[in-house]
Amino acid sequence: MSVQSDDMDGGWSDSLRPRTETPRSRPNLAPAPVVPSTEPAAVPVLNIANILTVLRILIVPLFLVALFTGTGHDTGWRILAAALFGIAAITDRIDGQVARKYGLVTDFGKLADPIADKALIGAALIGLSALGDLAWWITVVICAREIGITLLRLAVVRRGVIPAGRGGKLKTLVQSLAIAVLLLPLSGAFATAGLWLMYVAVALTVVTGLDYVVQAARLWSRSAKSR
Repeated sequence: MSVQSDDMDGGWSDSLRPRTETPRSRPNLAPAPVVPSTEPAAVPVLNIANILTVLRILIVPLFLVALFTGTGHDTGWRILAAALFGIAAITDRIDGQVARKYGLVTDFGKLADPIADKALIGAALIGLSALGDLAWWITVVICAREIGITLLRLAVVRRGVIPAGRGGKLKTLVQSLAIAVLLLPLSGAFATAGLWLMYVAVALTVVTGLDYVVQAARLWSRSAKSR
């Protein structure tokens, strides 16, 4: 009996003994710190890139005044016209670089920048043709291309964007150089060099224009197939 009682006591003692649980690791229920979301600040319209673009637009009428003052072939005024054209062409390079580098791209700049470029180039070409220093067919070809490509971009803008290629940038550079040389009161080999530069500019204008048409057709086709 004694042995049985010992066994029974041992069994009951184990079952009746209070159990102590080891503390378990509980999940941290404290709320995570709220980090305020910082949205990118809106780019102000009044920034250095847009100011340069507006300055280029304002230079255009001053350029035309200098170009047509007097007979249109006065040495001093032609030099001033060439200088104004050069300043405006330089701002075209600077404002784009500044806008991309410092994140100053705005809807106003996207609209105003190409308008300023085409106004400057178009005014110079029409002015030179009106003064008899440039054949009208060159002015018509270049201006028709610029207007046509602008309308083409607007037509496919909902289907995609046609990026500006190196050919277009080279075309603009050669056009600007040719116009600057023709604006200066030069003669002989220098004037001939200006005309040849303009011929190269016309060729680049036509080739890059056809390239834009091909890209637009491909973009339109891909968009139609995806739909």
